[in-house]
Amino acid sequence: MSRDSRQGGRVDAGVHEWLPYSFSIVGAQKSGTSTLSTALDRHPQVARAPRKELQYFTREDVDWEHPDYAGYRAPRRKPQHLIAGDATPAYLFWPHALERMHRYNPDMRLIAVFRDPLERLFSHWTMLRGRWTTSPDWPEFITEFRPSTTPSELPDVPSLAFKQRSGVARGYYGEQLTRGLQVFPREQWLWLEFRAMLADFPTALDRLTDFLGVDRYHRPPEPARVMSGPERVIGTAPTAADVASLAQLYAADLASFRATSKLDIDAWPTVRILSGRMSPTELAERFAARVDVRPGPAPAHAKAG
Repeated sequence: MSRDSRQGGRVDAGVHEWLPYSFSIVGAQKSGTSTLSTALDRHPQVARAPRKELQYFTREDVDWEHPDYAGYRAPRRKPQHLIAGDATPAYLFWPHALERMHRYNPDMRLIAVFRDPLERLFSHWTMLRGRWTTSPDWPEFITEFRPSTTPSELPDVPSLAFKQRSGVARGYYGEQLTRGLQVFPREQWLWLEFRAMLADFPTALDRLTDFLGVDRYHRPPEPARVMSGPERVIGTAPTAADVASLAQLYAADLASFRATSKLDIDAWPTVRILSGRMSPTELAERFAARVDVRPGPAPAHAKAG
């Protein structure tokens, strides 16, 4: 039996061979990356990874001076499978992840989808609250780790805690692109805007398949709602003051992002708030409609029945 038919000591009779990863959806989290990954899983020339979010290059338990890539590959189950990709949206943000990826494959093609940073941040929080009731409430989520830049090094906290509390920092798209372009050249990047991608998904898929060098879809799939998060969560609702403060926090980076990406972000709520075309109250109320306010403690003078 061929050694290529084994992985982790187990035999998979359906595997013809293994493919190295040649592309990656690297960000941004809660920006439609699962929708894009699901569509690629349905492409006849794309080998499906064992799971979405392999998190390979965010691992801090690997000797990155001498990494072993033997387990980082995808099963080629059909002869028509030509390429394989890893969809881990933390890579764009995670310190040193892109440098690690470059050492693995300097020709890697990278896809990043960008969403309004305030909408992305709120979606990130509702995802966490929906999964774990012990996850930070909104006030802690936006204040516990609130750097003014994308961190260049992993903070001195467990990596899981960093993943769950780095919501604000993940919105510095301009810095992340600047850093990414220092690792991979522009021609190896495809940048998509979240709303435009969903509004015309077939065109976005054409751009994607052309970028990856595979055939266009004969019948483009509809955008699937995957990992979209709960409709409502329990917690503290964002306030207009929160929204206004966060918008100002992102202002300079958004200008950098617009100049670098050349994407049309004029309809983003954060941009509209900064330009005075939208009230922070309007966005805060939209967010609050998805939050069931946590009941506070009873007043000290309250008496039982």
